[in-house]
Amino acid sequence: MKKVDFLVVGSGIAGLSYALKLCEHFESKKRDVNICILTKAEQFESNTQYAQGGIAAVIDKEDSYQQHIEDTLVAGAFLNDEEVVRMVVEEGPDRINELIRWGANFDKGKDGQYDLAKEGGHSDHRILHHKDITGKEIQRALLEKVQKRKNVELLNHLFAIDLITQHHLGEKVTRNRADKQCFGIYALNKISGEVETILAKVTLLATGGVGQVYRTTTNPSVATGDGIAMTYRAKGEVKGMEFVQFHPTAFYNPTQKGHAFLITEALRGAGAILRNHKGENFMKKYDSRGSLAPRDIVARAIDAEMKKGGQEHLWLDASDISQDELNNHFPSIFQKCLEYGVDITKDWIPVAPAAHYMCGGIEVDKKGRTTIHNLLASGECTYTGLHGANRLASNSLLEAAVYAHESCQTAIQLFDHTDFQIGVPQWNKEGTTVAEEMVLISQSRSDLQAVMSNYVGIVRSDERLNRAFARTALIFEETEALYRKTSLSLPLCELRNLINITYLIISAAKERKENVGLHFSIDNEVLETSS
Repeated sequence: MKKVDFLVVGSGIAGLSYALKLCEHFESKKRDVNICILTKAEQFESNTQYAQGGIAAVIDKEDSYQQHIEDTLVAGAFLNDEEVVRMVVEEGPDRINELIRWGANFDKGKDGQYDLAKEGGHSDHRILHHKDITGKEIQRALLEKVQKRKNVELLNHLFAIDLITQHHLGEKVTRNRADKQCFGIYALNKISGEVETILAKVTLLATGGVGQVYRTTTNPSVATGDGIAMTYRAKGEVKGMEFVQFHPTAFYNPTQKGHAFLITEALRGAGAILRNHKGENFMKKYDSRGSLAPRDIVARAIDAEMKKGGQEHLWLDASDISQDELNNHFPSIFQKCLEYGVDITKDWIPVAPAAHYMCGGIEVDKKGRTTIHNLLASGECTYTGLHGANRLASNSLLEAAVYAHESCQTAIQLFDHTDFQIGVPQWNKEGTTVAEEMVLISQSRSDLQAVMSNYVGIVRSDERLNRAFARTALIFEETEALYRKTSLSLPLCELRNLINITYLIISAAKERKENVGLHFSIDNEVLETSS
């Protein structure tokens, strides 16, 4: 049984920033604490790593907090929490300066000023970026800092299975129980196959998104909604799960399944135009902002055009952007497309929407607190109220940085008033056997992804949602039966989490009776604020 002062689950911008801030605080107080960061794969594998476009913040003196706030509210169909929006926007520059102090490099122009890009839904140029691999650059800088800290232990290949609460002490835990507490987690060691018990005074979930619940996603294979699913099973509150953002422009490759290569929105910000198979600049028919409308509008427009023409993709035309701009600002996209035989200086890029970002998640307050005591959460796994019904481009890294800061302040306050829970049992694996038919797990995952992609995608209906609910209920029953009798494995645990996520998405979608932001049903009335 391992005991740590602060446990962090996830190694993206949210988890790493939080850990670094804890280090700096306790070092300044000359106090020794131990911090443990768990990641279920390699430490660099996270949604942060794949963020291309950048991080939004008011840096230019011609820009204003109010403009950024208004852009965020408009994109989110005014379902945002305006107090949260204001807090994140106004705190943003300070968090950017911290990232820079920790070693993150953002591109500058010849005048030495930051080269600020513009993306869909933004009224001004306010996106700081590092070429088209901004997330990778931030991840690099944070990991280098964390790895130098002697009081931070970074453990790879440990998969968080469940939160430890009073339930594991034999008490009844219900969703409306006010004193629910988190004492740590059970984690599957992928190398040894054993389940380890890790107790913590304070636990932070920074587990990222849910993209793998769909057949095609820009998210890496680790994005299986683990933190959200664990919190839901522990009777914590989850909110906004109907709002799944599909990125309008993922590279279309009919031979590739699963992870889709993202074509950043910044390319449209630089002048690339969406075109249908007739070569038409069709977006003006759907929104006056054209190819730079918010993502929910662009994704639905592309979906509509594809269905009209019976095609599986449309085109992104970047041929009017200078070759110098393409080489300097978008080198990874330029190179990746070349690998697929597409020269973006003259060829149109085949694109189609792909599952990209979960705007809902674990409900947290402005201090990063969940509805379970001593459990904090930050990043894409949370519902903060910032995004409302649709996330504004490049607000995700900003949100993670700001909430890592707020969660750190909360954790510091909790630390001196919290102790380790006694009497926590080890994981009970009696009565389980090694799984012999892994095909049962892989086929269920494939079936789940097909149901979600076909019935709970960009456009929904009551009939599609009912069918999805019925089909996933059967997969749930089969998987729970397998879980009770089979030794734990990563594929089985991920499948179980993905099933929880499908239930939460479908249930939330069934409850929302108006079309707003990312939720669009052909059976609902259109809510005007969605555009």
